Amino acid sequence: MIPLKSESDLQVLRASGKILSRVMQKLKDAVRSGITTAEIDNLAADFIQAENARSAFKGYRGYPAHVCTSINEEIVHGIPGNRVLKDTDIISLDIGIDFKGYFSDAAITLAVGKIDPLTKKLIEVTKTALDEGIKQAKTGNHLSDISHAIQSYVERNGFSVVREFVGHGIGFKLHEEPEIPNFGQPGEGPILKKGMVLAIEPMVNLGRWESEILTNGWTAITKDNLPSAHFEHTVAITDKGAEILTN
Repeated sequence: MIPLKSESDLQVLRASGKILSRVMQKLKDAVRSGITTAEIDNLAADFIQAENARSAFKGYRGYPAHVCTSINEEIVHGIPGNRVLKDTDIISLDIGIDFKGYFSDAAITLAVGKIDPLTKKLIEVTKTALDEGIKQAKTGNHLSDISHAIQSYVERNGFSVVREFVGHGIGFKLHEEPEIPNFGQPGEGPILKKGMVLAIEPMVNLGRWESEILTNGWTAITKDNLPSAHFEHTVAITDKGAEILTN
């Protein structure tokens, strides 16, 4: 991890996070039955360009789009295309941007129309699990305190956390050390310090935690084909606790 060294670093990173928050809100407003994931990606490209920022995903390790659009049993890295959203779907939007060399990353899971109560609970639990993890992102805590808080909350509610994909450090690059699992025992790993920036992102399955990768080489799905939800914020560690930059 490359920690922030000055208040000016934090100010630009805050600006990056605010831009990403605005982009995400516009995409959230656009999600509806009948829209294709390619149309969502085109909107993301337009919104990011209008903010004088750059997609951090497009071209990253060969990824072909500006946003990840993961539907129903897709956990992460769903590639936009001709698929049409329909009522009863859920979709996870995952976006990263680069603003003046400062990176931010966020994700949200949305219902398309009316969904069943258990899937609705899955979304709510995943969102709250992110909040529970962020509460532990404070100076003096260990990294795994975040992981343990997420896992404990998810499993108390009867769901499972994905093991193969994790959160990460962020700031001057899209992916920095350390990795941030969404499971584990407390009191382990690096001690959190002021200036660290983390992308915390619980991925939660309705059924079992195991996943597999589709033949496109990117999209991860649940092995039991049950729904998955994903929420993410970019968070800076400060003297006053965790500051969510992508709100």
